[in-house]
Amino acid sequence: MFAHTLVAQSVQALPEAYPYPAPAWSPYLVGGLIGVLVVLTLTFSQKPVGASSAYASLAGLIGRLVAPRHTASLRFFQEHTPAIGWTLLFVVGAMGGAFVAAWTGGELTGTYLQDLWVARFGAESYALRTVAALAGGALMAFGARMAGGCTSGHGISGTLQLAVGSWISVICFFIGGVAAAMLLYRL
Repeated sequence: MFAHTLVAQSVQALPEAYPYPAPAWSPYLVGGLIGVLVVLTLTFSQKPVGASSAYASLAGLIGRLVAPRHTASLRFFQEHTPAIGWTLLFVVGAMGGAFVAAWTGGELTGTYLQDLWVARFGAESYALRTVAALAGGALMAFGARMAGGCTSGHGISGTLQLAVGSWISVICFFIGGVAAAMLLYRL
């Protein structure tokens, strides 16, 4: 009850003209399309949809350019040769698709700091936002590699296959997201 009251107060603190009155794309349609994508991917490539291995491949490709001997000496890259594979292209496609969805849905605001962030951290918190985004991304990538998959791997492909570990991971994703939001925004 206490958390619900704090969330309601936070929402009331948002400006009147909040830029997202309703989703531009139907979440039901998009969810269905993601489900079709996963089924087709599993059917034709026998591989689950996921993104975290793309970051490992990208790190290996960069490592081969910057420190080729060191990268070649790492056991992981001896077992998983860094290459531009389908997961890296999936990540690029997801970023491109997100841009197209935001553009066609009228949700491209061109703002770096969202209203809720400004209300909590101030209008001049660009550096803090950048550090928080980079640190959060690094922690998520590390956690995804430790968990053997990311939110798309566990949350979409794993749960579709009824993998118990994926269901546990998804529950932990939500708990972690709520905890992080409560810490950041003091809800």
